Amino acid sequence: MAGGKKLTKEEELLLQDFSRNVSTKSSALFYGNAFIVSAIPTWLFWRIHQVDLFQSQSIVMFVIMTLISSWLVAFAYKNVKFVLKHKVAPKREDAVTKEVMKKLSDADSKKMSRKEKDERILWKKNEVADYEATTFSIFYNNALFLLLVLFMSFFALKSQDPNINYILSVALSAGLLALLSTGQK
Repeated sequence: MAGGKKLTKEEELLLQDFSRNVSTKSSALFYGNAFIVSAIPTWLFWRIHQVDLFQSQSIVMFVIMTLISSWLVAFAYKNVKFVLKHKVAPKREDAVTKEVMKKLSDADSKKMSRKEKDERILWKKNEVADYEATTFSIFYNNALFLLLVLFMSFFALKSQDPNINYILSVALSAGLLALLSTGQK
């Protein structure tokens, strides 16, 4: 900050709500889910396309592509969550305000300042928006990724060698998912 002025704890929390950074808990959730959904095409190619999973070159290919697609899918989760969080928050504001005010007893409500009530409402609204954006981001990106993989592997690249089909299907699907997640709408 200019002039060596430090931010207060409330200001830091407010800035954190508008940051693209996610908490450690969300990051672990994103990478865990991304790894699981990125490993699903391995089963598809092993069982349906008959790629020998236990050849040394195949196992390396599956591991590398799973890790790359995990990173790209987690990147898409973060981007979609950021956009959704700020769309969901205003829509939930009235319901959250009613819920918070109902939870406060009349005695507590009279003792509390308007600023403190507003801070509680804002905190709860951000918490609800964060949860909803996280769950929808995971659902949406998983569905889109798997549909893209299925389309690529069974229709667009069906005439390719299964190893090339796997690499291209997973890479193109994860890359397209990451690219689509950078949109602002």
